Amino acid sequence: MGSTRRRRFRHVRDLMCLAAAVCVAGVGVVACDTDSSSAAPTSSSTASPSPSASSSSASPSASGAVQPTGCGAETVAKMSLRQKLGQSIVVGVTGTDDAYSLVSREPVGGIFIGSWTDKSILNGANLARVTGKSTIPLMISVDQEGGRVSRLASLGIDNPSAREMARTDTPEQVRALAANLGRQMRAKGITVDYAPVADVSDESDDEVIGDRSFSNDPETVTRYAQAFAQGLESAGVMPVFKHFPGHGHGSGDSHLGVVRTPPLAQLEQSDLVPYRTLLKNPGNAAVMVGHLIVPGLTVGDTPASLSANAIRMLRTGQPYGGPAFDGVVFSDDLSGMGAITQRYPLPQAVQRFLVAGGDIALWITTDKVTAVLDSLEAAVHAGRLSEAGVNASVVRILRAKGQLRC
Repeated sequence: MGSTRRRRFRHVRDLMCLAAAVCVAGVGVVACDTDSSSAAPTSSSTASPSPSASSSSASPSASGAVQPTGCGAETVAKMSLRQKLGQSIVVGVTGTDDAYSLVSREPVGGIFIGSWTDKSILNGANLARVTGKSTIPLMISVDQEGGRVSRLASLGIDNPSAREMARTDTPEQVRALAANLGRQMRAKGITVDYAPVADVSDESDDEVIGDRSFSNDPETVTRYAQAFAQGLESAGVMPVFKHFPGHGHGSGDSHLGVVRTPPLAQLEQSDLVPYRTLLKNPGNAAVMVGHLIVPGLTVGDTPASLSANAIRMLRTGQPYGGPAFDGVVFSDDLSGMGAITQRYPLPQAVQRFLVAGGDIALWITTDKVTAVLDSLEAAVHAGRLSEAGVNASVVRILRAKGQLRC
């Protein structure tokens, strides 16, 4: 996500799953491949089991509901379907009252503190009022990259842009800087930072990625992004690498419309290089998938964020040669970015992201949360969204929140 958001909605015909179904490896999702809106599912790589297979196994009960087995089975079994689906939602709030109202009526997984949010929500009593309404700890998330994407500067919490840090500091200094930043955020109750940017880019500073990238050299990006993430995590803040599989050499700004990247074969030599190292031992880091059309990976005009092929590549590490990733996968903003809103109504975008294998759908307003949850419940009951896949996502999310230790 960046600092500019334009909301341009164009309703399109709802795309229904085909009768044929495929299983997304390691995710347990049984539905049509979301890379194709009218043709049989295709895959750019051969699916193989990932470490999540054991945690996503499930069996049907006499009532037809899917009963989880393996890691977290007892915890997940006690949750209603709506509670489980709610864990896959993190939304932006305008302030304390908006957040309190949301958490009081729906079991969401977290809230997002944006540039538009009244920062008094981060006063201890205000945030405690909100979090006290949730039976499961909320993710309190923010976009604090530094430079021009600094959501907490008004609170005295700030840092230079990624490019500036790479120019002036060593990785060790950046690790210490991020640790201090993380401690300040944690003291305000923030638990997730949508940073660092792992994009490889030579754009001028003020373009969509620009100075948000550490460098156009993949190895430099790797060293600095890893240091920044380690610093945040040492302070108890979950880092989120973004924007997989790489926005740095895209054709434009996904806030405004469709973005096409170079072909997958080219990304494998540049934009994807950092992830081969960053995801080897990611700790509690998550990954955000961008709204990027990738020739050779995604199909047609389906962006990576809604693409089973792209999320399968992240989960298995193939064919780009990276490690399998069983951590939390976030979408980029689904309600304020033209690459999505010009083609998909919000409930459909969220559903397609989860069907493709993602874990947490992110968007910026609270007004459609109930409609989205209603839509997701209907999708599970109709077989368009696998409850086994939902269970697997809940396990990942609860592990990330420290609620499961398996």
